[in-house]
Amino acid sequence: MNDPFVVRPARPEDAPAFIALVRALAEFEKLPGPTDEAVQRLIEHAFCERPWYQILVAELDGRVVAYAAFFFNYSTFLARPSLYLEDLFVHPSARGRGIASDMMRRLAALAVERGCGRFEWSVLDWNRGAQGFYERLGAQHVGDWQLYRLEGDAIAALAGAQLRGC
Repeated sequence: MNDPFVVRPARPEDAPAFIALVRALAEFEKLPGPTDEAVQRLIEHAFCERPWYQILVAELDGRVVAYAAFFFNYSTFLARPSLYLEDLFVHPSARGRGIASDMMRRLAALAVERGCGRFEWSVLDWNRGAQGFYERLGAQHVGDWQLYRLEGDAIAALAGAQLRGC
């Protein structure tokens, strides 16, 4: 029998549990977790007057065991907003209870409510479990697009560069 869980918007008092889950996700993805400075920004950016992103959390037995971090962007081709899921993570001890599926349904409902034309996210190429989960929900891999990224000094270098036309 599955224990009941509650999915709800995160509150500032959820910050320590949220950060612990972000660090657990980083460990799972074999990436460095957020520094102490980054942790402060994560909390500030989620709970300030005009948040940069939003968080849903799942509680099981009064303990936060999962989170979904998301934000809205915009599709010029559709002329509609899009919901972008940055992270979805369920602590291994809480998996198999339908938490991730419920969070995805709630996010899809929010996308419909806000008139979104798309609900998108990225998945690591080696994470076959997540890929299968998303495909079972009806998601399709967008194979025509490749992700590009600038980070740190590369952003600063581009920002200061004199761009030339053709």
